Amino acid sequence: MPSPKANILVAFYSRDGSVEALAKAVSEGAHEAGAEVRLRRVPDLVSTDVMAKVPGWEERSKRMLAEYGAPTHADVEWADGIVFGTPTRFGNTSAELKAFIDSLGGLWFQGKLNGKAAAAFTSTAGPHGGNETTVVSLFIPMAHLGFIIVPNGYTHEKIVQGHGTPYGSSSTSGQHSAKPTADELVVAKHQGARVTQVAAALRAAR
Repeated sequence: MPSPKANILVAFYSRDGSVEALAKAVSEGAHEAGAEVRLRRVPDLVSTDVMAKVPGWEERSKRMLAEYGAPTHADVEWADGIVFGTPTRFGNTSAELKAFIDSLGGLWFQGKLNGKAAAAFTSTAGPHGGNETTVVSLFIPMAHLGFIIVPNGYTHEKIVQGHGTPYGSSSTSGQHSAKPTADELVVAKHQGARVTQVAAALRAAR
């Protein structure tokens, strides 16, 4: 069996399933591009008492953690490229994903993150809810950690048509947590392949 072109970690937080759907599409695109992929969901930060106040939250959280597991520092060290996914929180990264990124200080201090490819994707409730600002907000810690940032650019016709951003894949879920559209999933899949290509080139250059 040939070795993978690159190792790709997709680390995401999702509460209602919109970001989860994007994460699965990103993973699929990376896999089809020749990557070995680890798909992980960061855990919730609140107690089950808080989750119980929102119908279905605790059940979905348990299902996703059982299905994907939580990302570890070993996953990050293993990866040649990392794609982070988060819902928007007031135009910014969710606290759950931010907590995981903030925990990477030890790897950063050892220089183990330098030169890894990185990208991001998100989902918001409304069309002006912060899709672009959320992805761009993740570029800041990526730069500090030494990642090579891989934006989508306008590298696919669906992005040109407005089904994602040049910064990273995105979806608009509305008030009823609608899943991403077929076009939005196409862009997410393309993003997974694009990050794989860059990560593979960086890996080959080491």
